Amino acid sequence: MRTLLLIGTRKGGFIASADAARRAWTLDGPFLKGCEVNHVAYAPASGTLILAGKSGWWGPAVQLSDDLGKTWREPADGIRFAEGRGQSVARIWMIKADPRVPGRLYAGVDPGALFVSDDAGMHWREVESLTDHPTRAKWMPGAGGLMVHSMAFDASRPSRVTVGISAAGVFRSDDDGASWTPRNAGVRADFLPDKFPELGQCVHHMEPHPSDPDVLYQQNHCGVYRTEDGGDNWIDISEGLPARFGFPLAVLPHDGDTIFVVPEEGAEARMTPGGRFGIFRSRNRGRDWELLTRGLPQTCAYPNLMRMSMAADAHDAAGVYLGTQGGQILASRNAGDDWEVLFNWLPPIYSVEAITLK
Repeated sequence: MRTLLLIGTRKGGFIASADAARRAWTLDGPFLKGCEVNHVAYAPASGTLILAGKSGWWGPAVQLSDDLGKTWREPADGIRFAEGRGQSVARIWMIKADPRVPGRLYAGVDPGALFVSDDAGMHWREVESLTDHPTRAKWMPGAGGLMVHSMAFDASRPSRVTVGISAAGVFRSDDDGASWTPRNAGVRADFLPDKFPELGQCVHHMEPHPSDPDVLYQQNHCGVYRTEDGGDNWIDISEGLPARFGFPLAVLPHDGDTIFVVPEEGAEARMTPGGRFGIFRSRNRGRDWELLTRGLPQTCAYPNLMRMSMAADAHDAAGVYLGTQGGQILASRNAGDDWEVLFNWLPPIYSVEAITLK
């Protein structure tokens, strides 16, 4: 089994590759050199790699590869609003394959919009119902902009799509994107006069449980949360963490009850608390948390991590990976018990995805 890490950075995309033991790694790239690459995604049905980036000269860019990065091509149609829509794509934040429909990809963009492709990224169309949602006037950009950055698909409900938007909250469609409803009950918005509004929460990252479609997790601006009813209600699972603020969240593919977060001090001080690189793991859906320390600096360490910078692989002995704004890629080959630095001195890291190929 071959493991790949798909890495998006401020200076391009990279692909790290390892054998089954995950001890010897090689690094290829940068791809889309000179561009900010927010996300490198993989569509398993077609075997397509997708780079989502932004050029300072040419604006948002997408590149596709059918040979794991050896060659790249442009899609027939870019991700852009149709003429007359009164919007322009500022940045493509992430792309994700819908595992229920071969060839279907979704792209989340700034300004708070969703695009879909049904041919593995060659042609794209806007999901206008989300852009034109009647509550849109209440959506506000976070520090990074107004963006769709997280998605979840329910295998038991073919028409359900759930997205996380900063700063608008979680929205869910039960009719294949024809309409959307805010799903934020129980989630705090401490920066608003109403601390528990219908919408306006700042979701930082959201991930689904791999085997229980009703369970989703989110790291929010104002806490870590779990839902057990598909987003209708959220449970605060922040107790036991040193801070409520943070960005990344990862879930083990073979054990969806095990999750990882990296708390940071807060919006004004985006660094891990106490000068310690604190990765926290829960093995019971966030009811209890443990601090992971082996191989991680516990003094004089102030890393900052982006919302999509942590991922887990599908090995039985799970690998967990994260990238920092200092350009380090760290890895654990035993579900977080021990950590090591795989790569240092990369550009600031925006995203990490882990895939396994046989």
